[in-house]
Amino acid sequence: MKTDKTQKYEDLGLDTKSARDGYRALNKDGTFNVRKQNVPFWERINIFHSLVSMSWPKFFMVLASGYFLINIFFASLFMLVGTQHLTGIRGITPLDQFIEAFFFSAQTITTLGYGQVAPLNLAANIVAATESLLGLLLFALATGLMYGRFSKPYATIKYSSHAVIAPYQDINGFMFRVVNPKKNQLMEVEVTVSLSLKRSDSELRDFHLLELERSKVVFFPTMWTIVHPINGSSPLDKLTRSDVLERDAEFIVMIKAFDESFSQTVYSKSSYKAHEIKWGRKFVYLTERHGNGVSIDISRIDETFQIELN
Repeated sequence: MKTDKTQKYEDLGLDTKSARDGYRALNKDGTFNVRKQNVPFWERINIFHSLVSMSWPKFFMVLASGYFLINIFFASLFMLVGTQHLTGIRGITPLDQFIEAFFFSAQTITTLGYGQVAPLNLAANIVAATESLLGLLLFALATGLMYGRFSKPYATIKYSSHAVIAPYQDINGFMFRVVNPKKNQLMEVEVTVSLSLKRSDSELRDFHLLELERSKVVFFPTMWTIVHPINGSSPLDKLTRSDVLERDAEFIVMIKAFDESFSQTVYSKSSYKAHEIKWGRKFVYLTERHGNGVSIDISRIDETFQIELN
């Protein structure tokens, strides 16, 4: 008689042996809490990903720093060639001459060229021509990066800062809220929630895919309270608050949606640790009538009130 040795894993690709207290697989902002060490430099570096994914202030700082350093480099080359081979240089001191060479470099790299300063000999012309070519390539690259950042689809879904255990019908439920604060339309929104629990008798963790009251909505214009009913088949059944804390529970959330603006599928991730769950609290209903429609105060997404559990 043949036995089926196929084992089904529900660990989502995360580490099942991370049983240390306080372990968090997924940070609140959706990034994985994983540090990779001893990776060779050329295998670790990913310039395009870094420039596209970094914050806007950092991105503009990198562009400005690169622009400044390149002009300093070419201004130094013009100083080595000799400012006497650049017409229109009026500075007397080396510092004044370097400043004029710096601004001539800025005009050359942008192919602007006001005409006040121009190269006279072969060496100066070679430096200026090289900088012009480099400027065309770098500005084309910067334009592509700007377009890549603007055209990159991502879901700006706002999560409640905490989850709650609250009454649900005649039982209790694990709940948290999400909302799309932007004006873009998200459709066919799907959510999956997995629970990671540390085993009490080993160094392993168990992962459970939680059954939800509703795992998919067609439209997402308002606030959505995602509910996992704690019934007899739930891994949270008969677990107390101290049990959840002791077993270092982590609720891992992934949301998939179709963004109408980009006509692409976007993803959003977050998680809730055991200490981020409020027991015996329920979210305040925030949808109010406004003219012919409704309004939602998104700033009150975390507002709850006390209630007795079933």
